[in-house]
Amino acid sequence: MKSIPCLRLLFFLSLAVSAFAGDRQVKIGFAQTGAESAWRTANTNSMKGEAAKRGFDLKFADGQGKQENQIRAIRSFVAQRVDVIVLAPIVETGWDPVLREARRAGIPVILTDRTIQTADESLYACFIGSDFYEEGRMAADWLARKVNGQGAIVELQGTPGSAPANERRRAFADAIAKHPGLKIIDSQSGDFRRAGGKEVMEAFLKKHGRAIRIVYAHNDDMALGAAQAIEEAGLKPGTDIILVSIDAIREAVQAVVDGRLNCTVECNPLFGPKVYDIIGPLIRKEPVPKKSYNKDELFDATNAAAVIAQREY
Repeated sequence: MKSIPCLRLLFFLSLAVSAFAGDRQVKIGFAQTGAESAWRTANTNSMKGEAAKRGFDLKFADGQGKQENQIRAIRSFVAQRVDVIVLAPIVETGWDPVLREARRAGIPVILTDRTIQTADESLYACFIGSDFYEEGRMAADWLARKVNGQGAIVELQGTPGSAPANERRRAFADAIAKHPGLKIIDSQSGDFRRAGGKEVMEAFLKKHGRAIRIVYAHNDDMALGAAQAIEEAGLKPGTDIILVSIDAIREAVQAVVDGRLNCTVECNPLFGPKVYDIIGPLIRKEPVPKKSYNKDELFDATNAAAVIAQREY
C-alpha cells in the first residue's frame, strides 16, 4: 500500500515533464473549424480540458466555418513559434501553401478529425480521427436491414468539400447501390447545423411530401433539426419517416431511446488524450503512426437505453 502514493507522485511528475520542452512550457496551436454542432463543442472541450490537465500552453483559434480564418490562425501560430500545430481542416483542399510555411519553420502539424487532399503527405506528421467512410457504410447497412432494402431517401449533407461530408456521402451511396429498392431522391447541404437540417427538411417535405420514407443525415444536429421539421409537418419522426444519422451525441442517443431517431453511428469527439499523447514523440522527432482511427459504435433501439447514462458528450 505504501507504493500507491509513490506511483501517484510519479504519474503527476510525468505529466509535468511532458508539458515542457527542455526547460520551457510546450506551446500548441489548435485551429478548430468552429462551433457548428454539439459534437464540435465536445471536441473543443476535450482539447482544452486535456491541455490544461497536462500543463500545455494551448493557443486556440475558432475558424468560424471559414478556411481563410484557419489559414490566418496557422500563420499566427508559426509567427508565435509554437511547438506543434493541430488542425481540424474545414475543407479538404487548399492547405499546401500554409502547411509548407509551417514545415519551413520546423513545426510539425497534426490533422485531427478531418483529412486533407494533398500530393505531399510530408506536409503533416499524422492524422488522428474517425473513419468517415466506415461510418457511412455502417449507417447504410443498418438501414438496408431495417427497411428490407426498400425506400425513398433524402440526404442531409454536411459542409460541402469537407472530408466527413465527402466520405459519408460516398460510403452511403456505395452501400445502398447493392439494394436497388433504396433510392436517394434528393440531397442538399445543411452545413452540419441543426437550423440547416430543419430548413432543408422543410423544403424536402414541401417538394416530396409523403414520398419521403427515410432521412440520412451526415450528423446528429441536422437529424434533430429534420425531426423537428417532420413534427411541425404533422408527422412522427422515427415512425412515419425513418431517421439515420452519425455522431452519437448524447441528445441523439436519447432521441433513439425516445423513438424520434432510429439509428446513430458514433463518431467519438474526445480526441484530446490521443492527440496530446503524440506531442512528446513529435517534439523528440520520434516516428509516430501516420493515421490513427477511433473505434466507433452504432446505437439503435436494441442498445441505446443501456448506454445513455454513460455518454460523456
